[in-house]
Amino acid sequence: MARVALRFPTLSRRGGGADAGAILDALAYPVLVLDADDRVININLAAEGFFACSQAMLLGHLLSDHVPEDSPLFSLVRMVRAEQGSRTEYGLALENPRMGRRLVTADVAPMADRPGAVVVSLHERSIAVKLDRQLTHRGAARSVSAMAEMLAHEVKNPMSGIRGAAQLLDQTVPPEDRTLTRLIIDEVDRVVALVDRMEVFSDSRPMQRGPVNIHQVLEHVRRVAQNGFARRVRMVERYDPSLPPVFGNRDQLIQVFLNLVKNAAEAVPEEGGEILLVTGYQHGVRLQIAGSDARVQLPLVVTVQDNGPGIPEDLRPHLFDPFVTTKVNGSGLGLALVAKIVGDHGGVIEFDSQPRRTLFRVMLPVSTEAGA
Repeated sequence: MARVALRFPTLSRRGGGADAGAILDALAYPVLVLDADDRVININLAAEGFFACSQAMLLGHLLSDHVPEDSPLFSLVRMVRAEQGSRTEYGLALENPRMGRRLVTADVAPMADRPGAVVVSLHERSIAVKLDRQLTHRGAARSVSAMAEMLAHEVKNPMSGIRGAAQLLDQTVPPEDRTLTRLIIDEVDRVVALVDRMEVFSDSRPMQRGPVNIHQVLEHVRRVAQNGFARRVRMVERYDPSLPPVFGNRDQLIQVFLNLVKNAAEAVPEEGGEILLVTGYQHGVRLQIAGSDARVQLPLVVTVQDNGPGIPEDLRPHLFDPFVTTKVNGSGLGLALVAKIVGDHGGVIEFDSQPRRTLFRVMLPVSTEAGA
């Protein structure tokens, strides 16, 4: 989030003038301005709804009247004041008896013309919701894992017997009936191939991780894509050469971005199709580790963007669930596997889609062995 330089000379919500007040009130997410003593000196309409109280109960009062003093939001505000730089924190919980417990992304930025004052914006339906969905994705992946183990024992063995019997029948039936025996063989092969793909989820061995040059990973993916499924697609690279190594597994990261690039290549138009690969370093991105108070930094961001028609609206809430696909011959396991691998790396994947601009953004931790 860029540094904010709005002016709010009074405690009125529209103290910055009619235009500034109208802009604030037009925002769908809550915005508060705090002075150097953590007193609320400006809000927008969305903030009233979020905290379930009126403007009179917010303006001029301490933020601690509405948010517990031990909330991570206060440590984030102190960090911004000390560093004079914007900060973002994902998965931050805010709670009070009126509004209940809300999981948000908090953006805090210093005000350029008022020492100690900060602007706080809260995004309840941003990546915080996506993080919660990622727990569902991981749970779904575990369900697929259990199903794969069961299918390997209960389905693949009988299928081999059915295939063998169909092959014997194929040698004895009249030529006009061989279409049916071959249909049986083809369908058995298809079911076995599906089970084989699902068995990837049941691999419970510890993942070997270390420093990985993300640009070497993306270069490998680009070569594979342009010599195969994306040979007619224009690929554009915008890399930050100063990035430190990722803490991850090279082969699994290749699998992640190969799946994302393949999906993008299948989505772009036949004429003028373009895939954009971008890497960057995003300061101040932190994620709370489930089950503890520890927070991990996720500064490395890799974006895969395409100019296809976009993801259908009804598919978006379930995009990373297994067996969800719009492809005629797709299994719907590609993005489920991507979500699992990114989650295993302690990272986050999110997406944004509109016509001619769909992007998947993967956030990953840096390698501690690189001194990060």
